[in-house]
Amino acid sequence: MEYDLIADLPLLIESTSTKRHERETSSEFTRVTTECSLTGPSSADDETVTGRGEDVTYETADHDALAETGLPDLTGEFTLDSFSTRLENLDLFPAGAPDREVFRNYRRWGLESAALDLALRQAETDLAAALDRSLEPVRFVASTRLGEPPTTDRLEALRERVPDIAFKLDPTPEWNADLVAAIEESVGTDAVRILDLKGQYEGTDVDVPADPELYELVLESFPNAVVEDPALTDETRPLFDDSDVRSRVSWDAPIHGLEDVEALPWEPDWLNVKPSRFGSLESLCETIAYCEERDVRLYGGGQFELGVGRGQIQTLASMWYPDSPNDVAPRAYNDPAVGDGLSPSPLEPPTEAVGFR
Repeated sequence: MEYDLIADLPLLIESTSTKRHERETSSEFTRVTTECSLTGPSSADDETVTGRGEDVTYETADHDALAETGLPDLTGEFTLDSFSTRLENLDLFPAGAPDREVFRNYRRWGLESAALDLALRQAETDLAAALDRSLEPVRFVASTRLGEPPTTDRLEALRERVPDIAFKLDPTPEWNADLVAAIEESVGTDAVRILDLKGQYEGTDVDVPADPELYELVLESFPNAVVEDPALTDETRPLFDDSDVRSRVSWDAPIHGLEDVEALPWEPDWLNVKPSRFGSLESLCETIAYCEERDVRLYGGGQFELGVGRGQIQTLASMWYPDSPNDVAPRAYNDPAVGDGLSPSPLEPPTEAVGFR
């Protein structure tokens, strides 16, 4: 497993800090994240270097509490693997348990990715070199909702600025045949690469109840789109009995590690990789290796990252799944208003990379 190539990287941490980020988003909510910084000596001179990661926990109160309590004592000499073990044995939410247990993984990933960034910088290398992989141009889609009531206005605005941009859309119960016809007329159904049904979320602001009529509408109207996270009920399951339909299904919200992949209702053809859901580098690498062995197609997923996390998910896509419909567009695509100067797909990798960002 590729994790073995980085597990023993030396890591020396002398100080830690956090920085709170806040920004309005195209999904009409205020996103708050925390950038975690770990600082230690450079191996080349007397200077220090800093590794950064991003905690993408969704509850603002959890970030406010972290700003008050600060990070636990993480100073010392480690390997990446022993640092991961240290995190596993710490309560990273000392002010109180998070609303959702997966947020513990989010915060752990923020620290593990910062540790990886620091260890690579102290070794004066980058992740692709450490894993003997290349960095390739990353294709991406623009992920957006269509508003309430849904219209094609944002799709058309994005296409005006980036004529070839493709899309990841979130169907909602308000979608109907007229809207589908408008999408086909404005951008074409083949421009929609992913349809996120959000049927695997429970107790969140983005839950979408299982609706067999909605599912049938989008499955038939977008025959080439990947269909993400359907809810399988007595009414919707028959829609997925056909092997051709199943081959288009992808999973996102249920996936936190290899055990979740193996527990899916059928062997998947597609998975959305959001590294924060995995928590640890080892779990992420283990799952990617499993999928590569079985020809499961992967694409990167974003979580409205406001700091270094966005570049890190782009780096992972560049190494492992660059030609997929990656939901890793530059941050400007998530701004409430569609602005000028949006980068087209694909994103070119950096020519002189170091660290993990």
